[in-house]
Amino acid sequence: MKTFPDIKQSFRELIATPSISALEAELDMSNQGVVSLLSQWLDDLGFDCQIQPVPNTRGKHNLLAKIGQGHGGLLLAGHTDTVPFDEGCWSQDPFTLTEKDNRWYGLGTCDMKGFFALVLEAVRQMPTQDFIRPLYILASADEETTMNGAKAFAQSKAIAPEYALIGEPTGLKPVYMHKGHLAQGIRITGRSGHSSDPAKGLNAIEIMHQVIGQLLKLKQHLAEHYREEAFSVPYPTMNFGHIHGGDAANRICGCCDLHLDIRPLPGLPLEVLEQLLTQYLAELSQRYPGAISISQLYPGSQPFAEQADAQWSQLVAELSNQAPEVVNYATEAPYIQQLGCQTLVWGPGSIEQAHQPDEYLDTAYINKTVDLLKHLIYHACIKAP
Repeated sequence: MKTFPDIKQSFRELIATPSISALEAELDMSNQGVVSLLSQWLDDLGFDCQIQPVPNTRGKHNLLAKIGQGHGGLLLAGHTDTVPFDEGCWSQDPFTLTEKDNRWYGLGTCDMKGFFALVLEAVRQMPTQDFIRPLYILASADEETTMNGAKAFAQSKAIAPEYALIGEPTGLKPVYMHKGHLAQGIRITGRSGHSSDPAKGLNAIEIMHQVIGQLLKLKQHLAEHYREEAFSVPYPTMNFGHIHGGDAANRICGCCDLHLDIRPLPGLPLEVLEQLLTQYLAELSQRYPGAISISQLYPGSQPFAEQADAQWSQLVAELSNQAPEVVNYATEAPYIQQLGCQTLVWGPGSIEQAHQPDEYLDTAYINKTVDLLKHLIYHACIKAP
């Protein structure tokens, strides 16, 4: 007879299975090991498991597990990947679960492979034979880079739960709204030449100066026309994060690159933001034909909004004894929401630990999270309507 792993053993095995996501091919890893572990454990608990390849990835997979029949139900979602770790900055091996000072250290303990171990324990303690609505578990790929796992899953419309929780580290506070993220590159292609005769060249830095002037007008437009007071920064932000052009003081600059970051509010889809960007640079593009190009640095993430006073938001807030709140970072929530479910971001740990050396989960969250998950699963899957 198989012995199902306890919480600590589940944490240990998940952390020991690397699943780093990176845009750079040399750092990027498969998530197959994590998916296989979860599939095995969920199968032992009676779930029906499906492993689905994710398009446009380097061999990544989503895992969808289901237990219970009927309609609606609850989806517990999380991502299987982690960010790369800063070698030499960790006090211990990032792939070895280390317990110290009431903390469990390891890459993914908090963000967020540890969430799956807590879900497994909660389900193990529940009478799954009494489920009158289904419980789904989604383990997605590539959240830390492209979010292609969640995007592909949302497009498939494979399930239609009534409720969803995404187990990012929110300190068990229900998050009902967050900003999106768009990262664009603007390249000016001019004509180099000797600085003594400017008319024989086209200075890319000078054109970029004009481009930045237009972008600052767009930045002001966004601040004046889009506002949500619930955010600590209640308007879309624009940041110029990188600029480079030219190679010598006595040469006309032939090429100049700018990288910018825009964080849109709910109600401002990425498609509309991209159109505004093109619109504000249209006059300069006509003045300098072929000189200005706009490209995506990496896939963006849509903003997300649920209702703070929705039934699901209020229930999770009441059980967690935490008021619904908004955050500035991005998650898979806008894509999970496309399934038609009331969606919240809610999970153990602090976002301050995510993407940091010596990432950890405070052990005070462990039993508390399991108990809250059991209450939420009961409400969504067992309790009579």
